Amino acid sequence: MTTVARRRMGVEERREQLIAVALDLFSHRSPEDVSIDEVAEAAGISRPLVYHYFPGKQQLYEAALRWAAEELTARFAEPHEGPLGARLLRVMERFFDFVAEHGRGFSALMRGGPAIGSSRTGAMIDGVRQAAFAQILAHLDVPRPFPRLEMVVRSWISLAETTALLWLDGRRVPRTELERQLVHDFAALAAVSAAYDARMAQVVRRILADEPENGIFADLVGRLMELPEPA
Repeated sequence: MTTVARRRMGVEERREQLIAVALDLFSHRSPEDVSIDEVAEAAGISRPLVYHYFPGKQQLYEAALRWAAEELTARFAEPHEGPLGARLLRVMERFFDFVAEHGRGFSALMRGGPAIGSSRTGAMIDGVRQAAFAQILAHLDVPRPFPRLEMVVRSWISLAETTALLWLDGRRVPRTELERQLVHDFAALAAVSAAYDARMAQVVRRILADEPENGIFADLVGRLMELPEPA
């Protein structure tokens, strides 16, 4: 009879494994309901070995959220070249790449649990949102946002989060449609706000001036013009 020796993981590899296990467990249940014993069992190691890498469950939870936050933040980086609509679409494609690949991690990060009230974990989530906010402002070339513009951008970021979380629950709407829809949502939010604010109107005019005739914002106008008549 022969036995297969288990490969010994390096420190960083083991930490990454435990973080992946934690994201899986914490996305299904509150951190308070997940025990270190469950983490150890899922990782195939002993309870003391988990404590060797993380002093406690809260530290493991924070490390898992930090990984998800850093990965998600990186998805919003986009070169400032070409029409804004095309740039936003590429951002949404990468955003949904992350959501599709790491759905449990995304859910754990955005939904959190009771421990989410701690200052550190709350700061991680706020950091992702603030990074996205700063990226969008940079694309709009507005270093200091005025009130209505801030409302539009922050509302859109919140809408993207909510849409992705709902999509994860069964993926009942085609992903590519949601990516385009969210870019159209940004245009719609900006256009409505422009009707009430001269500075917002200036931003919208500048955006549209750089959009090609076959761009994604023009696609929205075409879709609205072709709405089906009621039966």
